[in-house]
Amino acid sequence: MPPIFDIADPSEFSEMALDIFAHQCKGNAVYGAFCKHLGKSPQNVANLEDIPFLPIEFFKSKTIVTGSGRPQVTFTSSGTTGHQTSQHHVTDPTLYKTSFSKGFERFYGPVTNYCILALLPSYLERSGSSLIYMMNDLIRESGHPKSGFYLDNLDQLAHTLQVLETQKTKTLLIGVSFALLDFAEKYPCKLQHTIVMETGGMKGKRRELVREELHAILKSGLGVRTIHSEYGMTELLSQAYSTGDGLFNTPPWMKVLVRDTEDPLSYLPTKKTGGLNIIDLANKNSCSFVATQDLGKLHPDGRFEILGRYDHSDIRGCNLLVL
Repeated sequence: MPPIFDIADPSEFSEMALDIFAHQCKGNAVYGAFCKHLGKSPQNVANLEDIPFLPIEFFKSKTIVTGSGRPQVTFTSSGTTGHQTSQHHVTDPTLYKTSFSKGFERFYGPVTNYCILALLPSYLERSGSSLIYMMNDLIRESGHPKSGFYLDNLDQLAHTLQVLETQKTKTLLIGVSFALLDFAEKYPCKLQHTIVMETGGMKGKRRELVREELHAILKSGLGVRTIHSEYGMTELLSQAYSTGDGLFNTPPWMKVLVRDTEDPLSYLPTKKTGGLNIIDLANKNSCSFVATQDLGKLHPDGRFEILGRYDHSDIRGCNLLVL
């Protein structure tokens, strides 16, 4: 079998996923007990749909680690006061760096082609953010002297964007939704050489908007034709990207299935709304099979869209980074 990041086709993905399932079923105490409770083992699991998906809530109360490696970094989810946050113990950070680097390059080309402006709190503002870890590394790898983080200094961001636009520099502006809205309202502009990418997030700061309304406001305020999106979470080591139509593409080592909300062990066909189950093979040292609390649907071409969250879910995610 090829390495995780060299998977070439669905059959290689399925074979590797089943191998990792067997490895995690044996080497991850929490996931192994969960599989045993469901009567699932490598002996009776023959395809992806048979694999048990660990509810994402387990990351809040259990240590999810496969093997005997010691955690080198622990990512924590954002959360409101009184809410328990997820912890993702990563024993091999190079897996994460390889995953986000190769994932970004797959959809956007070499990071060295960009100046990266992150409208997010700096990695010093909140410890444990996997998003900040990723952006800090991509900013460094870009090698551009103007790449960096922005939080409240929107005037400086506006000035930097103006300079980069004048120089026709290929730029990526990535930010939480409400921060991008604040910027678009205070500093309307027409960006011709900049990709604008939102990571989601409005709760606690602004009125919730459906994606179409959010993107329409940002496109108008920032003068761009499309708004890109990034989909990731604390409990995963891989990201999916949308290049402007709200439909997300996954890298070859990541796959999304849609489960029936009434029967979580069964799956729905394309274009039917259900809960998202995510296979992330980069998560081989924790759990590669995660049942999220996101609602969405698959499309026939393999892309997926996000339609919301279960009503009882915690407020969580990158939208809370600056709270």
